Order: sequence, then C-alpha cells, then structure tokens
Amino acid sequence: MTWQATILTLFPEMFPGPLGLSLAGKALREGRWAIEAMDIRGFATDRHRTVDDTPFGGGAGMVMRPDVLDAACEAATAANPGAPLVYLTPRGRLLDQALVRELSAGPGVVVLCGRYEGVDQRVIEARNMVEVSAGDFVLSGGEPAALLLLDACIRLLPGVMGGAASAAEESHGTDGLLEYPHYTRPAEWQGHRVPDVLLSGHHAEVARWRRAEAEAATRARRPDLWDQFTRRMAEQPNTAKAGRLDGHPAAA
Repeated sequence: MTWQATILTLFPEMFPGPLGLSLAGKALREGRWAIEAMDIRGFATDRHRTVDDTPFGGGAGMVMRPDVLDAACEAATAANPGAPLVYLTPRGRLLDQALVRELSAGPGVVVLCGRYEGVDQRVIEARNMVEVSAGDFVLSGGEPAALLLLDACIRLLPGVMGGAASAAEESHGTDGLLEYPHYTRPAEWQGHRVPDVLLSGHHAEVARWRRAEAEAATRARRPDLWDQFTRRMAEQPNTAKAGRLDGHPAAA
C-alpha cells in the first residue's frame, strides 16, 4: 500500500518542493509514497475566498476560520482514510523520531499547515487533531515544518533508503543517542588524523569507540536526551551493560 501524504495549505505550489528530489523524489516516482496538496482557499464560500478573520477578544493578526478549515479537513480525511490529522503548531508535541516511526508505519498523514496567528481552537478540538511542533522556534507558516516532517517519515518507508542499517545507525536511532562522528579519506587532512581505532580493522573496538562517542555527545549536547537514555538503561539492567566499558558508562 502506498504511503499517502495529504497537505492542507494556502500555498500548494510549495509541494513536493525538495521532496521531489534525491531519494524522496525517486521513491515518489516509484510509487512508494504519494502526495496531494489541497488549497484551503478552495473551501471558502465567499467570492473573495476568505480563509481568516480578526480574533475575538482583540489582538494583532488574523485567525484561520473554523468553517473553512473544517470543510477542508473533511475532504482531506476522506481522500486519505485512516491517516492521522496533524496540525503543525509551536504548541504541539515536539516532533521526535518515535513519532516519525509511528507515522511512517501507518497509511500516511494529513497535515494542516497554519498561517497568520493560527487556527481557531474549535476546529482543532472538533477534528481531534494531533498537534505537533517542529521545534522551539517560529516559522511564517506550517509548510516548511510539513516538509521536514514528511522527509523524516519518507526515508523510513520500505525501499527508500539503501539499507535498513543506515536508518538505525544514525542520530536519534533506536537507542535515542546522538550520532557518533564520521571520517573518510584522506586519513590525514591539514594536520588532523582520523582516530587510530577507525583504521585498526578491529570491528569490536570500532563499535565500542562509536558507542562511547555517541554517549559523550549526547550527554554534553543534549542533556534531555541523556536523561531519557539513562532512565531507560536503569529500567533495563541487562541492556544497560551493552555498549559500556567494564559496567560503567563508556562516556564517563
């Protein structure tokens, strides 16, 4: 079954955009996934195709109307049955690899790209939208975040990447650690040498080094992820010993 992405947007010409290139574009042409961008303005009922109005209670900006969005959501969910309806908003759950894996394992996704000051709360609740945030920053609209979300999902679809190991051994992989550093030829560049262990041919030592580097990077750069990782390890004592040196954290 083809993984289907349905995008509700005021700018359908932004899609597939960069997703039409590289591995995602190849997979799109092969039919491993499909995309339909629906113009929200097509569901407006007045001659000006109005999709927004001033906020009740006053304040700056405009708010996207619930009646227009509800009609758009009805059409999108009918075209993509069984797919969750995701609204991209800074108020949402932070997008992470666990959610990406969940979405990529399903039939697809319907994504609502907001604009202006946001979306009327009533349609969010009525449609039981999954509110998702791409990060702690503000964009002009949901479209760039939608491209990010789709790229993360598409690369996990069967046959899109060159091998399953590529997806597993990278940042935010199955163990939740950041990725270890990478090196390639030449072995010495501008006076900097590749770590000797990577030239040793000793696969077990390479694996231990990579695990130690991943743990060290996560602990230093993302203490939130490190805390989650250590909690998981504490709950799984047998697993906790894997990838560690002498029973202690390899990055200690």
